[in-house]
Amino acid sequence: MNTPSTPNPAANTYAIDVQNLSVGYGSTVLMQNLNFTVNNGEIFVILGGSGCGKSSLLKNLFGLYQPLAGDVLIEGQNITAAQGAERQKIMTSFGVMYQQGALFGSMNLLENVTLFMQEYTQLTQDQMNLLARCKLDLVGLLPYESYMPSEISGGMQKRAAIARAMALDPKILFLDEPSAGLDPITSADLDQTILDLSKNLGITFVIVSHELASIYAIADKVIMLDKGAKGIIAQGDPKVLRDTSPDPRVHQFFNRMMSKEAA
Repeated sequence: MNTPSTPNPAANTYAIDVQNLSVGYGSTVLMQNLNFTVNNGEIFVILGGSGCGKSSLLKNLFGLYQPLAGDVLIEGQNITAAQGAERQKIMTSFGVMYQQGALFGSMNLLENVTLFMQEYTQLTQDQMNLLARCKLDLVGLLPYESYMPSEISGGMQKRAAIARAMALDPKILFLDEPSAGLDPITSADLDQTILDLSKNLGITFVIVSHELASIYAIADKVIMLDKGAKGIIAQGDPKVLRDTSPDPRVHQFFNRMMSKEAA
């Protein structure tokens, strides 16, 4: 296991390097011995059936939960072992969008985006407002800066949450089910926003999703988790997995086939 003060030189070529990670709570193990890497600038999707541990894995990756075992290296720095100022530095190098957006309802969109700037920077209010407007513009919400979250649609709330996640100019964004609850057109618009941010800013995305249309549209690489196997049963290009995987579980998922029990 790497100490927080000793970056792994080999991991510096990756945005994220997951080593022998086990995920769960108490005596319950959801996933064990996970090993995978996320390349810089990649759109990387974590998928799998309900209850397999997708969101739990994501929260272990960005340090909200502590893994049962193993290490997560973010740009070569071990977030699972880091403490104090070193951990805080790692935590500010990425942004997070939670499943429901988690915007503060008592703040307008501009205030939501400047919130983390107030806590982690020495910028003046005018400077923070200018940067926040830039972030809102990147997701197409600049005209709505004074709107409250309750005054905009669900899709706009998701984009506003992405703008807030970008407040500190992170190189990596973690998104938990960004398309959940959205209609197909709104979901496609959000997919395009993610693609644009990846292309234009070089942001690395790690996304939990089970929306196949979105996965096919945006993912450079996926890993598929399986509850029974407690691990990764497939990884690679989702379209290639759909068309060529010999694993019936993978074939069933990507082709939206009913299980034998439900048939």
